[in-house]
Amino acid sequence: MPLQESHQIISVDDHLVEHPRVWLDRLPARWCDEAPQIKEVDGKQLWHYNATRFATIGLNAVAGKPPQEWGVDPVRYEDMIPGCYDPVARVKDMDVDGVHAALCFPSFPGFAGSTFFHGKDKELAGLCVQAWNDFYIDEWCATAPDRYIPLGLVPFWDIDATVAEAERLIAKGARTLSFPDTMTVFDLPSFHTDHWDPLWQVCSDAELPVSLHFGAGGYVPGFSFSGAPFAPKTMKSKTAPFAVAIAVFATNSWWTTVDLLFSGKLQQFPHLKFSLAEGGIGWVPYMLERTDFTWERHRYYQNIDFDARPSELFREHFWTCFIDDEHGLKNRDAIGVDNIMLESDFPHSDSNWPNCRKRAAEVLADVPDDEVAKIAETNARKLLRFPRST
Repeated sequence: MPLQESHQIISVDDHLVEHPRVWLDRLPARWCDEAPQIKEVDGKQLWHYNATRFATIGLNAVAGKPPQEWGVDPVRYEDMIPGCYDPVARVKDMDVDGVHAALCFPSFPGFAGSTFFHGKDKELAGLCVQAWNDFYIDEWCATAPDRYIPLGLVPFWDIDATVAEAERLIAKGARTLSFPDTMTVFDLPSFHTDHWDPLWQVCSDAELPVSLHFGAGGYVPGFSFSGAPFAPKTMKSKTAPFAVAIAVFATNSWWTTVDLLFSGKLQQFPHLKFSLAEGGIGWVPYMLERTDFTWERHRYYQNIDFDARPSELFREHFWTCFIDDEHGLKNRDAIGVDNIMLESDFPHSDSNWPNCRKRAAEVLADVPDDEVAKIAETNARKLLRFPRST
């Protein structure tokens, strides 16, 4: 079995549930009534923020429960195992799972801070972003610096504030930024404009990869967010089963990748790197084939780069990750072995916890040892500049 004890598995996509005092402990006192906080409502613990009540505290945080008891919305902290919201307990859960280090995305803020984008008071929203970053880096990651990978959010609705926060995060030791995978729902400038160039420049100069978690842009194909307080009206019609969204989530990453491949920004910022968090890998070979086909036939009359083949740009600028993707691994050479990483997705229902290492060993059984080391550990360490401590 090629996955050895010496391989320290790095999960580039896990999640945490914020404890009730994340913002109350960090925001100025004048915001005490509007700050995100947990309130008891009819026996449920619900987040309240800026005069809005939210339906969940831990979206799909089902680790430790049998599938028959799974659901999307745990309603109390005691419904979850402590590792969901306690960094000390999480380390123990990672030890049980055989995962050495984890990059943890937010829950209440949305994967890239979309909750705060929709907040009524943008001054408060910006402070909430900073408070989450300070919580994650100074509290959560500081609990076990060799086990947690620092990540940060930015107030993406304000490009100047975004750049300032990105620079602050770099100084704090962040190893990646979580950013929306599309701007369509937010009605903000697309990746094809120069609006984001100041951020791309900062990230490129600092070799800070940008994590594009599927659904972070507020859109998931096949699923209407009818329960979301800020969902656009067009997404509040009939609700498809959430199983549809789970089955097609990788299509978000496909769309985002092609969007960026044809944006011209990868040529403009040669050191800019993107991680497709929870994007899967099985779709990549065909996407690259189709994108190259499109480029070869249509570049003569469209405003796209004439010389840069998309598949070559992909291998220079994109990193993928998978939870359980046998088809993708069989076609790893078409993706690029140097561009594939592992993820646990703890504590969500796609996670194999507490058997992530066992399952990884199974799907990597026929992969050469040197490639296993890259996929399980060293690709992530190199991308995120997160070296071994021992």
